[in-house]
Amino acid sequence: MATAIRNTQVSDAEWEARQQLAACYRVFDMLGWSEMIYNHITLKVPGEDGAFLINPFGLHFSEVTASNLVKIDIDGNKLDDSPFPVNLAGFTQHAVFHRNLPDAHCIMHTHTTAGMAVSSVEGGLRPTNFYACNFAGQIAYHDFEGVTVRAEEGARLIDNLGDKRVMFLKNHGILVMGRTLPEAFIKHWSLQRACEIQVATASMGTPLEVPPEVVAVHQRDLFKVQIPGGAGKADFDAMVRLVDKVDTNWRN
Repeated sequence: MATAIRNTQVSDAEWEARQQLAACYRVFDMLGWSEMIYNHITLKVPGEDGAFLINPFGLHFSEVTASNLVKIDIDGNKLDDSPFPVNLAGFTQHAVFHRNLPDAHCIMHTHTTAGMAVSSVEGGLRPTNFYACNFAGQIAYHDFEGVTVRAEEGARLIDNLGDKRVMFLKNHGILVMGRTLPEAFIKHWSLQRACEIQVATASMGTPLEVPPEVVAVHQRDLFKVQIPGGAGKADFDAMVRLVDKVDTNWRN
């Protein structure tokens, strides 16, 4: 495990962000959302305009710790002395959203089997299950243009996203963002569940679509089942407690 001692020049706010992001990588791995050494979760550094944290390219999600996350600016320049490189595909995609969307504090992109499957069918996610109804009318779609390493694709990503904060990269996977990391986490978890159930339902016959008027009521009433603390906080905290039962090394 490549882990460093906390740099004394790191602010308390940055260290807290590093620990939260490292925990998230471990939660994703525990949930089976790792993809070898690929995919990314990025988080803005509080109080530092244009700086964000990303996973070190070459490490598995299960190896990410608070101290080995890489701090980069919006142009991809390292802002710390990390010995690890940054995946160009991760930087190119995430940086364009961090640069253009002030509310995109945390961005998550994965290649889960269910997420890629739903992104690869005509019509994408359909309102055929509880979780899918959460997202009806709230998902953007972006056509596959190959691996995301060309800066010029950024303008089309922003245009296609519009005012949405959840996107299916067609033939590619899931992209979600949130004003906080827990908010992005609960979006990703719910979207992943929606995709898993849609894939399972497709093998059983003709899915039943929920009428738009019922979807509207469902979305209106979702807030009634949230507990205080902000969207996703209790959910994320519960998953971190499960990770801690296995390994607390991510905190270093």
